[in-house]
Amino acid sequence: MQQTYRELCPDAKLEHLSQTVMQLWSEQTPVWWAMDAAQTDSPSAPLGCLWLGQAVDQVSGDRYTQVFLLYVCPNHRRRGLGQALMQLAERWALQQGHTQVGLHSFVSNTLAQNFYTKLGYQPQATFLRKSLNRSG
Repeated sequence: MQQTYRELCPDAKLEHLSQTVMQLWSEQTPVWWAMDAAQTDSPSAPLGCLWLGQAVDQVSGDRYTQVFLLYVCPNHRRRGLGQALMQLAERWALQQGHTQVGLHSFVSNTLAQNFYTKLGYQPQATFLRKSLNRSG
């Protein structure tokens, strides 16, 4: 998770992400690690990661699969690994009885936006925020 955010926000302090993981981590939030199959004799660093959970559609009330994290190491991108992990997410969702998969992607992350669009994902909502000045 820190690698993903470090790429998007290189100057951000990310210590809080461990709290997010602790809050969301459970037996109902599976994680898959993509490993290099050629490195069977010794463990290697993962090439990518998929972490899933569940959420509730605020319009219909239906449960759906939420992608908490999809990450592929930069030197392994554009080789089909992200697509394979998302196909895994969709299969898992169907096994859970879910009829949709949702995810969040930063507007500034156009590479991710294009990737998800190619896979058939469409925007459903816009997250808006306003920074507030604490003084005064």
